[in-house]
Amino acid sequence: MVDAVEVNPVESLFFKELVKQWRAQDSYGTWENKTDEVLLEPYVIDKEKRKTLPIMGDPDPETLWRLELFYNAIGMAIERQTGVMVTPMMKMSHEGFGRMVLIAGRLIAVNKQLRDVHRFGFLSLSKLAEEGEKLVAAGVEMIGKYPEVAKYG
Repeated sequence: MVDAVEVNPVESLFFKELVKQWRAQDSYGTWENKTDEVLLEPYVIDKEKRKTLPIMGDPDPETLWRLELFYNAIGMAIERQTGVMVTPMMKMSHEGFGRMVLIAGRLIAVNKQLRDVHRFGFLSLSKLAEEGEKLVAAGVEMIGKYPEVAKYG
């Protein structure tokens, strides 16, 4: 059995793309003095904080926004590695269940079923980067397998 290697967030291509997504949203420069780690802190939900969140509930707009930025960053990281434009599409019920797909041409590069979106988060920034890198790798692999479908739009 191979031990999971902890991803250094700062070195992660996905992490850098996620920071770019966040900073692009800061039209007034409010976050200029925040470090990347502080900026992405809302993604960290430790076990204690998770216990305080209701088991069922409607996701708030800020959580949905964070989710969208997360998948936008995955799409951009895939684009940078493949040169193929990737478009995210999300369908979400008001209860926090749905699906996110990242589409490259006519190919579904990433297909993720979403559950309990109101509790969306990770135990650490390393876990955030690890999950993002995993989804980027899956998308790059899919495009590599079916390039003729991915490049046809």
